[in-house]
Amino acid sequence: MYVRPATAADRAALPAVHTAAVRAFGPEHYDADAVRRWAKPGGRSPADYEPDTDDEHVVVGVRADSVAGFGHLVPIAGEVHAVYVHPDHARHGVGSAVLAELEGYARGRGLDHLSLQSSLNAVGFYERAGYERVGEGESPGGLAVVGMEKGL
Repeated sequence: MYVRPATAADRAALPAVHTAAVRAFGPEHYDADAVRRWAKPGGRSPADYEPDTDDEHVVVGVRADSVAGFGHLVPIAGEVHAVYVHPDHARHGVGSAVLAELEGYARGRGLDHLSLQSSLNAVGFYERAGYERVGEGESPGGLAVVGMEKGL
């Protein structure tokens, strides 16, 4: 397994990874309607994973010759926007490797802390990686989320 910057070709796989992860892990903490809205079946495209600015960093975790997960960092905001792992590759270190790469990139950019809005099903993952809860809220899509931060 390895992590590298996402290519245009990789972005074609990201909607399926995202949707599969939401459908597999979302029901642990959200009702069926919330999972359906979050998964956005048929509503995501590779363009949704294009960085909006040059100051964004999107990476993929590759395992068994396929995109197993991805992460998205916005250094100017000091914010991790996403870490998703396909359920076929879950609990094999993909998410941890992706997050570690995003944190290393942030350190290289001179950041001393990161923040994120975690879905309820991912809070334990981020806590194991050293993030601490700083509040609760709602995502723009209406999901309950937990604000988290970590010093680098």
